[in-house]
Amino acid sequence: MGKKVLVVDDDAMNLKMAEFILEKQGYEISKAHSGMECLIKLQNEPVDLILLDIEMPIMNGIKTLEIIRDNEQFNAISVMFLTASAEDDVITEAGKRLGVLDYINKPFLPQDLLKAVERACCV
Repeated sequence: MGKKVLVVDDDAMNLKMAEFILEKQGYEISKAHSGMECLIKLQNEPVDLILLDIEMPIMNGIKTLEIIRDNEQFNAISVMFLTASAEDDVITEAGKRLGVLDYINKPFLPQDLLKAVERACCV
């Protein structure tokens, strides 16, 4: 069985696209529609990588990742941000501070998503 990737995005189409692209390559996919759902899934499902959208209602990706990093059980999980604004200084600084491996720009091309996940899963 392949590595398990948790994709967190409030956009259902992004979740479906990531699932379709990654499952074809042998990754096991879990999906969450919010930061809170991500945290609940982490309690019940071990994952190798989290693809985390930054702009989500109620709890954005940065806040979600702060909670993940504060939890000893989850703080070593590799995380990549899904973002439409990777150039934003706030996002870049938060990514450095919270140990984000990389940024995947949205909308993402299948080959870009796959390359980024392959790099992250080999770290």
